[in-house]
Amino acid sequence: MTLTQPAEQPTFAAAVPDERLLLGPGPSPVHPDVMAAQARTLVGHLDPWFLQRADEVNTMLRHVFRTTNPVTYAVSGTGSAGMETSIVNVVEHGDTVIVGVNGVFGGRIADTARRAGAHVITIEAPWGQVFDPQQVIDTHKAHPHAKLVALVHAETSTGAHQPLIDVGNYLAGTPTLFLVDTVTGLSGVPLEIDAWHIDVCYSGTQKCLSVPPGLSPITFSPKAEAVLDARTAPVQSWYLDVAALRRYWGEERVYHHTAPISQVIGLHEGLRRVLDEGLERRFARHREVGELFQQHIVDRDATLIAQEGHRLPQLTSFAWPDHIDEGKLRRRLMDEFSIEVGGGLGAFAGKAWRVGLMGEGATHANVDRLLDAIDHLLDTA
Repeated sequence: MTLTQPAEQPTFAAAVPDERLLLGPGPSPVHPDVMAAQARTLVGHLDPWFLQRADEVNTMLRHVFRTTNPVTYAVSGTGSAGMETSIVNVVEHGDTVIVGVNGVFGGRIADTARRAGAHVITIEAPWGQVFDPQQVIDTHKAHPHAKLVALVHAETSTGAHQPLIDVGNYLAGTPTLFLVDTVTGLSGVPLEIDAWHIDVCYSGTQKCLSVPPGLSPITFSPKAEAVLDARTAPVQSWYLDVAALRRYWGEERVYHHTAPISQVIGLHEGLRRVLDEGLERRFARHREVGELFQQHIVDRDATLIAQEGHRLPQLTSFAWPDHIDEGKLRRRLMDEFSIEVGGGLGAFAGKAWRVGLMGEGATHANVDRLLDAIDHLLDTA
């Protein structure tokens, strides 16, 4: 028998990325204090010190979500894990679900609900447009037995900003749950979980919160909790089962999984910074900076994609004229200026840019730096 000789072990350099200015659809720039918090001494996930910090994270999330919901915590996973947590816990096989699809992420909600065994009814709108609340209400009236209605608050693929309050007020008088995706919205634009009667809502850390990706803030109303308690079949995901997780995050502290300790500590610092700034001031900063960029980018012959009057300030999606190779322009922006922006998705792939001015990235200095770089690239194309 001939033994194969092992190949010579390769050597690897330390992974040190180039400095980038992150002005894409996420992740957003992270403050050094948040990075430092994640690098502190590691403790156990059942250490009393860590559990106290985790409780503080949950309290701060209630302030940011503007809710008193007891079941409010950070899912161990990105915003997509928050989406799956929302769907698989409240939807059972055969349930009817109504989903607004006007971009990539509404489509993902619909796909996830189908995988959970739901009968999905989609409400369609052109990409970049928002839904008239009455259209959503009328769809529910035609399907009053629906288990939930889902809308994307801040559609990352288009920059559309969906109004929610009228739908929430209507659904509050029905058994149907109101589910909202605010991955790109939380702490960038106003959101009122309790006042708008939102029952299930999830976000991500890497957008307006300016924390590295890896956690998904989530909240369930008492109305949603009652649905969880009334399930007739186990949740299809063991890892994302809220019934088990609320025993870990609650007073019982029953072991479920090893929480991502360093990420939770980073989120603690990020939320502390959000609340120190104040939500109203933070909303105003995003609005001012985003509108400034949008006003100036149209002067470069760009066309804003999102519906006028419903444009997110923190995520701007715009199309370049046909004679501009957007992919080449983005590559030059990265190579020559170390600035990252996002390309278009779906129908806008190869035609559009998505620029994020989120969290720590929402500054006048970043708008000036990006516009100066764009001007140079356009002049030398």
